[in-house]
Amino acid sequence: MSDTAPTEDTTIPVTVLTGYLGAGKTTLLNRILSEDHGKKYAVVINEFGELGVDNDLVIDADEEVFEMNNGCICCTVRGDLVRILGSLMKRRQKLDGIIVETTGLADPAPVAQTFYMDEDVKRATRLDAIVTLVDAKNLAARLADSKEAASQIAFADIVVLNKMDLVTEEEAAEVERRIAAINPYAEIRRATKSAVPIETVMGRDAFKLERILEREPTFLTEDNHSHNEDVMSLSFEVDQPLDEAKFQNWIGELLQTKGQDLLRTKGVLAYAGEDRRFAFQAVHMIADGDFIGPWPEGSPRKSKIVFIGRDLNRPRLRRGFESCVATEASTATGAGAE
Repeated sequence: MSDTAPTEDTTIPVTVLTGYLGAGKTTLLNRILSEDHGKKYAVVINEFGELGVDNDLVIDADEEVFEMNNGCICCTVRGDLVRILGSLMKRRQKLDGIIVETTGLADPAPVAQTFYMDEDVKRATRLDAIVTLVDAKNLAARLADSKEAASQIAFADIVVLNKMDLVTEEEAAEVERRIAAINPYAEIRRATKSAVPIETVMGRDAFKLERILEREPTFLTEDNHSHNEDVMSLSFEVDQPLDEAKFQNWIGELLQTKGQDLLRTKGVLAYAGEDRRFAFQAVHMIADGDFIGPWPEGSPRKSKIVFIGRDLNRPRLRRGFESCVATEASTATGAGAE
């Protein structure tokens, strides 16, 4: 852990606020900015349309607010996001964090990909969490008429289930069931008028797989097949060590051919001849991974992987993952290939 500390000390955490139209994103943003936390945040707001109004809805605070109009942050203006982040990096010592509020029509994936694809951004920032606001009263309707609503939940590290004052306990439980069916690994926080403790959505380091494993050691252990509309989650595990080269070749080809349907991919892998755990995660076809330290004492060295996406072929994914198991020769030598 000590070798990762300097990186965390020098990079700026970025929180992405997403959620369908009217879910309460701006209300939560205002709560964050008005909280007496003593921190300095830069805010990037994206609206769809030539004339923006969200900027006018954000409270008058000391924070710097950047507005990107005439395009969704997940497509035409991602270059603007990179440029804005680049300008913020020049005064990173003055910032405690960056908040990106996306338009309610946005797929969060390209936003997350920005922090993988641009080397300067990747070096200076870290994606802290994707926080999705959900309208408890209207979620069922949104899932029925918008695939973006399901994608926003699928990508979430934290879901703020908002407008709880408008639903009964039975209705709330059903909404939580629908959320868990799309993304069983997201942390759900109930709220009215977006009122949640700021520490539950900011500074969580939730996008990092190793942090999730520290908090929830059994994460990735369930073999789930659940879905809501066309979004599903599948998870697999193998007891034998994996051949690193086989896995990298397989996952690389899979992400290239199926990446548009794979919203989030996460895994903890045991490579042959390696005593450390390898944490893997991907957003669509953009992947990242690193070793995260030794296996906990007494913990079985199983490789586990989770896919959240659309139109996923369970048998094919299982066969592909199992095909990455190392041969006896590579297990004995620690080689990465047969």
